[in-house]
Amino acid sequence: MKRQKTKALETRWNNASMQMKLTISFTFTLVIILVMNIFMYMNVNTLTARVEAVYASNVNLNELSEALAKVQEATKNYLDTKSSDALNAYYRADQDYRNLLSDLNTGTTNNQLEIMEKNIRAQSETYLETVYETIQAKRGRNVEKYKTHYDDATVIYQDIQNCIYSLNNEQFKSNSMTYTLLLSSLRYMEVISTIILISIGCINLIMIFMLTRSMTKPLMKLSIAANEVAAGNFDVEITDTGTSDEIGVVSKAFQKMVASIQTYILEIRNSMERESELKQKELTMTNRMREAELMTLQAQINPHFLFNTLNAGAQLAMMEGADKTTEFIENMADFFRYNIKKMNQDATIEEEVRLVDNYIYILNVRFTGEIHYSKDVDESILDVKIPSMILQPIVENAVNYGIRNIDWEGHIELNVYCKDGFAYISIWDNGAGMTQEKIYQILHGELKQVDLKSNSNGIGMGNVIERLKLYTGREDVMEIKSEGLGKGTEFIIKVPIHR
Repeated sequence: MKRQKTKALETRWNNASMQMKLTISFTFTLVIILVMNIFMYMNVNTLTARVEAVYASNVNLNELSEALAKVQEATKNYLDTKSSDALNAYYRADQDYRNLLSDLNTGTTNNQLEIMEKNIRAQSETYLETVYETIQAKRGRNVEKYKTHYDDATVIYQDIQNCIYSLNNEQFKSNSMTYTLLLSSLRYMEVISTIILISIGCINLIMIFMLTRSMTKPLMKLSIAANEVAAGNFDVEITDTGTSDEIGVVSKAFQKMVASIQTYILEIRNSMERESELKQKELTMTNRMREAELMTLQAQINPHFLFNTLNAGAQLAMMEGADKTTEFIENMADFFRYNIKKMNQDATIEEEVRLVDNYIYILNVRFTGEIHYSKDVDESILDVKIPSMILQPIVENAVNYGIRNIDWEGHIELNVYCKDGFAYISIWDNGAGMTQEKIYQILHGELKQVDLKSNSNGIGMGNVIERLKLYTGREDVMEIKSEGLGKGTEFIIKVPIHR
């Protein structure tokens, strides 16, 4: 029964399309990785929470010590000033300290740390009572009594602080051991997670290798057979792939095509033999000739065309399910549509930022993702009006003259923010940088060749600056910052906020 189920699954897999096989394989991989990441996330969060809770007791004791000091300080201030503010400060400090005392242990226990907590609480209650009597004596102007009570309270205060300090040290020692154990567990979890991820990666590589091999091996055989046919050898055999996917369909179609060609050649030969035998019968010979011509026309299949067509079909089959190609074409269409539609119109910051996103995407497809791009945009000013085709030429300039030929990893950052009633757009790169002389030339339109290479869109930096000045009626529309060659460049556009 189990063997039958396995065979049925194998048959369904062989009959599935390449798109389905790739989808199932990558979905399975993603699910495994997702489950593993969730498992790691939950365990790491659990351990992190336990680590954070380790030293909570020390923090509480520090807060208790600070609250006790505030009670002592408030008492002294009241004794010195006898003001209502000082009295209110004492009551607040007293209440805060009592709230913290409520967290200490009061029950019977054999744990040394809990016993120390119980002693601190008992001493604190005595201290608070003594301080209260001191305050009451002060309010009753009984100088001798409040001095005696204050001295007693001070002694108890010192004892409590010493106890808190001792308890804090003991708690710290205990917590340090717990922290060490948790840290070891965290490192162990890290090692286990790394091993599991590496194992998953190896399994995925094996799966991908097996899947691609099952697709490319029949294609290689088909390519060899196509070369044989192109060389005029029609006695080739294509091993049946045993699948019903696109590769299996192409292989079977190729087999039928080769068999048809062989049949046509054989029929031509027979026709020519019959033609030789029936020369004396003109009508019959004419008919045979017409048949031969027809057969010849049908048999004139260019082997090179067949080979190239099959190779193209193989490549198309391998690339089936090309979502990235679709995305690339859509970005290209959006980019050129924007260029045509918005060249002589106003635009919003949102539209210009979207154009930059499309442009960076297209460049990363061309240059295999070597351009690292990030952005931080204040969405509240995305509807601010600016001239069209302003940001893309600056980004293009940053790519061509900033990060294109540097020896380190290139980054471009786009920031949009609001300040003092103006919208600021910053385009920064960590590329080749500029001299102050070149910055001056760009800002004053003296460097005419900037951004006018053949691979540019033709809108130079001078054009951008002039259009911004005309649009805003201001001169301070552009600022260029660079610390020198090799230290990157930042272009900052400043426009009034008009919606």
